[in-house]
Amino acid sequence: MTKKPTYDTQLNSKRRQLLKLAGASVAVGSLGLKVGLAHANTPTGDAGDVLDVAIIGAGLAGLTAARDLLQAGNPSFVVLEARDRVGGRTLNFDAGGGHISEVGGQWIGPGQTAIADLARQLDVGTFPSYYEGRSVIMAGDGRLEIDLEGTFGSDLPVASKLSEMSREVPSGAPWKSPRAAEWDKLSVGDWLTQQNVKPENRLGWDTTVTITGGVPVQKMGLLHYLSMINSASCQYEILDSMKDSAQGTRLVGGSQILSIRMAERLGDKVRLQCPVRKISNWDGEVVSLHTDQGLIRARKVIVAIHPALCNQVQFEPALPAARAALQRAWPAHSPGRKAAMVYSRPFWREKGMSGQIMMAEGPLAWAYDNSPPNGEIGIINAFLSNANVPSDPERAKRILMEVFAQAWGDEALQPVAYHDHDWKFSDPWTITCVSAIPPGFWSTHGEALRPQCGNLFWSGTETADIWAGYMDGAVRSGHHSALQVLNALRQA
Repeated sequence: MTKKPTYDTQLNSKRRQLLKLAGASVAVGSLGLKVGLAHANTPTGDAGDVLDVAIIGAGLAGLTAARDLLQAGNPSFVVLEARDRVGGRTLNFDAGGGHISEVGGQWIGPGQTAIADLARQLDVGTFPSYYEGRSVIMAGDGRLEIDLEGTFGSDLPVASKLSEMSREVPSGAPWKSPRAAEWDKLSVGDWLTQQNVKPENRLGWDTTVTITGGVPVQKMGLLHYLSMINSASCQYEILDSMKDSAQGTRLVGGSQILSIRMAERLGDKVRLQCPVRKISNWDGEVVSLHTDQGLIRARKVIVAIHPALCNQVQFEPALPAARAALQRAWPAHSPGRKAAMVYSRPFWREKGMSGQIMMAEGPLAWAYDNSPPNGEIGIINAFLSNANVPSDPERAKRILMEVFAQAWGDEALQPVAYHDHDWKFSDPWTITCVSAIPPGFWSTHGEALRPQCGNLFWSGTETADIWAGYMDGAVRSGHHSALQVLNALRQA
């Protein structure tokens, strides 16, 4: 009787095949919003082949996991991405002259060591966010200039109280807090009302929570917000400021450059325009993934996409009830809209202005200086309010120009370029930018977040133990899921 090849023999054979192909090169885009990898017309190979790992999603989490697998000596994997680009919820906009502006996630800060390490390994530099000078606060016909010194103007006593409370809410498992039952009933807005926050301070709170969570304070769960502060070493100012905080540092070349460089090195292991429609036999030895490019079979699957996006995948058999309920209940109503107004120079700096604008009501929640490292050109990014800004980019541009002119003068009426990115309409695969977890969610669904289901391993920033929802959390989750599947393969 012929002896059946062992797993190690099969893996070594695959490694030898890989070495023979090591000279092959892959064409890759330059600054690139798209990477020239495997597209929809690329054959998937024999459906009878069984890979060790299939990774769903070519954002920071999925690409980090793939990179770890390759560095660990296991090339038997593929990364499946539904979009025609890599980067997930990070995306660069070409501002001209070799400069970019980010229209998705973009900042890193203290304690976010996973993404900082990744940037160093990929030779991506960093530089500080610009916040020096006076910010403009607008309310009705009123206009106020004030130097917020790199903060959002939140009052310190209330911030200190939140920091102290966060010590009792573990970032990776807020539902395990001894006060979960009490705090998960409240929104951040409910709690702020109990603190009798002064009206002049409430704008700062409303702005920072909306930017961080994508929803007004009334819809952000207090327990979830405390878990976010817990990630920031239980110091509110590290979470929600610009100076020495989670918004304090930017990446040279834009945040998407991390995914682009990882994808370049992974080559044709990344398949673009390859959405996964159905996953079957996830509880068996070999999982079948039904994609627009054909059938993929793998022993283990890393699902590195947003939990709510999993609802667009058919699972056979059905997922466990708790996991399915978590996916159905996960909020997906904060797609976000971000604009970039480009000027020939950052003229507001000459006036002693920071470039920041906050509005009590109006077309934008927050505008800020997003110029390149040395201020070669001027870029103002703004988080827009769809309720107060028309969807037509030209009309939106005129409205924003008028707001900027009120803040800094008529020079704001002379932009050289404008880009408006509404994530709601960008693609069907970005249904939300951040996870605005509402009151009651973690108490009901938290326990189902991370446990694997058969050969499915859940990844993505939402699953991270710390800095969940941030780019750093995505990288951490990628490292963790790669280690999980490597251990599982070894045990098998």
